[in-house]
Amino acid sequence: MGPFRSAPGSPDPAQRSDPDLDKQLTLVARGDQAAFEAVYDRLAGPVYGLIRRVLRDPAQSEEVTQEVLLEVWRTASRFDPGKGSAATWVLTIAHRRAIDRVRSETAAAEREQRSAPAPIAVDETAESVEASLEAERVRRCLDGLTELQRESITLAYYGGYSYPQVAALLDTALGTIKTRIRDGLIRLRDCLGVSW
Repeated sequence: MGPFRSAPGSPDPAQRSDPDLDKQLTLVARGDQAAFEAVYDRLAGPVYGLIRRVLRDPAQSEEVTQEVLLEVWRTASRFDPGKGSAATWVLTIAHRRAIDRVRSETAAAEREQRSAPAPIAVDETAESVEASLEAERVRRCLDGLTELQRESITLAYYGGYSYPQVAALLDTALGTIKTRIRDGLIRLRDCLGVSW
């Protein structure tokens, strides 16, 4: 059992309400080590879980989790409670770091593949370029959402949280979360020009 997994039988950290988390992160920005320990205890499990879903590899997930928590310690002063909750801020950093690791691994694999004597099939290259362009298009469309919509959708679809868990993380009514996500998905659909 790795150092970031929740203890068996313990409730999902995303389901526990912790109204002091934003305050704790504000204290971390002032160098308060005890506050950082509280933030670490509360969010290390969810951060590891999110990263593990993206990376799949337990060892890399633990390494990236450590990097994320170190980044939280170093950059806590950038947290703005007016733009979202502490949990969302930290999980957004975790998601970005996990994606960066995937990109780094992909780039390394591509470098290795380029140095290999076997030729790359044209179809694979076209698919890779198409997927990259599509990912960029989705990022642009996500940027067009309101902060509240983007935060809710990011937690639900990239973070893997259920709607009730998103509501608990954001300390917001479930109906409000469902509305934000529905409206955000409609805007994404229109931006992407697809029919669902």
